[in-house]
Amino acid sequence: MDQIKTGELIRRFRTELNLTQKQLAERINVSDKAVSKWERGNGCPDVSLLSALAEVFGTDVQVLLSGEIDKNESEKGNMKKIKFYVCSKCGNIITSTSEAAVTCCGNKLTPAEPRKAEESEMLKIEDIGGEWYISSDHEMTKEHYITFAAYVSDSSIMMFKQYPEWNLQFNLPMYRTGRLMWYCTKCGLLYQDIRPKRK
Repeated sequence: MDQIKTGELIRRFRTELNLTQKQLAERINVSDKAVSKWERGNGCPDVSLLSALAEVFGTDVQVLLSGEIDKNESEKGNMKKIKFYVCSKCGNIITSTSEAAVTCCGNKLTPAEPRKAEESEMLKIEDIGGEWYISSDHEMTKEHYITFAAYVSDSSIMMFKQYPEWNLQFNLPMYRTGRLMWYCTKCGLLYQDIRPKRK
C-alpha cells in the first residue's frame, strides 16, 4: 500500500461525498486526526478499517490498497463488448460492459472467454411469427447444463436463466441482428450470431 496514493484517494472520495474529516472519522470510529494523517500520506488506515472505509466510499478494498481507480475509457460501455463473469461456487452471473474488478464467494472472477459455437453445439432457432423460439437438446443434468442464455445487440441485452433438469427453451422477440450467447458448466461461454430472414 502506497501511503501517499491511498491518502490522496481517501481525500478524493471524502470530498466527493462532501464529508469533513470529522464526519468520515465518526462513520468509521476513528479520530479526525487519524483521517488527516492518512490524507497527508503520513500513515495508512489499519487493515481492520479498510472494509468500513470501502463501504462508506462505495468502492472495493482493492481500490483502497492500490490507491488508484482504473478507468475504462476505451470501451465506454459498448454492449457488444459485454463481459460475463460466472462464479463457479454459487453460479452467480455478473455482467459488465467493460473490464471490472469482480469478486464472488471470496474469489476474484475473470470474464468468461466466448467462443463461436460449432454447428453441432448451436441452439435451434425457429421463427414463430414475430418471435424466435430458442431451444436445444443440450444435456441439462445437475453436473452438465446451460446456466443462462442471453441475446446481445448493440444497445441491449436480454438474459434467460436456465436450470438443470429443465428443457432449454424460451421465446425471444425478433429484433435486428444480434448475438445469442450461452454458458455451459463444462464447455464455457459460447455464441452464435442471429439475424431475421429477409422477406
